[in-house]
Amino acid sequence: MPALATDLVGRKVDVIVSFGGGAPRAAKAATQTIPIVFAIGGDPIAIGLVASLARPGGNVTGVSWLGGELTSKRLELMSELVPQAKSIALLVNPNNPQTRMVREMQEAARAKGVQLPILYAGSESEIDAAFASLVQSNADALVVTAEPFINSRRQQIVALAERHAVPAIYGIREYAAAGGLISYGASLTAAYRQVGIYAGKILKGSKPADLPVQQSTTFELVVNLKTAKALGLTVPPAILSRADEVIE
Repeated sequence: MPALATDLVGRKVDVIVSFGGGAPRAAKAATQTIPIVFAIGGDPIAIGLVASLARPGGNVTGVSWLGGELTSKRLELMSELVPQAKSIALLVNPNNPQTRMVREMQEAARAKGVQLPILYAGSESEIDAAFASLVQSNADALVVTAEPFINSRRQQIVALAERHAVPAIYGIREYAAAGGLISYGASLTAAYRQVGIYAGKILKGSKPADLPVQQSTTFELVVNLKTAKALGLTVPPAILSRADEVIE
């Protein structure tokens, strides 16, 4: 990432657009003058990208789609969908610090009275190993964190969940569209559109410091009934009535 960011700075580009936590941090370290527009799932203040949401300051602004903040809500939805679950595992990328999110998940699991085994996977092979560990631990369901590397492996993760017959909930609708059971999270389409709007404004003369960091306001609950049927699950009417999209 640092080498790629330095390369873009050397090309004297007009704007750098970046996604995920690592890329915008690398871009900010490489330049304090070229405008940077980000889309990330976490807190841009906590990772040092901006001074505040309303007044980002400097040369960086963008969109936060609240990937980590919604993880405990996904635990609640999975408990509702699989009420007999005594153990719900959490899949995390150890290379992406998510200490606060994991702590909140542990608190939510304690409140629900369920075990929360944490599975770490930062590579393709580690995802395979995580699912093997999931089966050995007899976890009844799985919450998959929404973060760039994990999301990039969604086809692999959905296929493994299907192979091991594990009910799983994901952070973006693209998982459900690929055959995943259920997803709940911000609309990436809406977030990326806002990034494009900001990039356009900057190209027309606006300064990043004057553009407040946007937080996602569009959230999607997507249920794949075909996958639910294959798992032998009956989706409660309360979930179906709240769903923004039902895939049949």
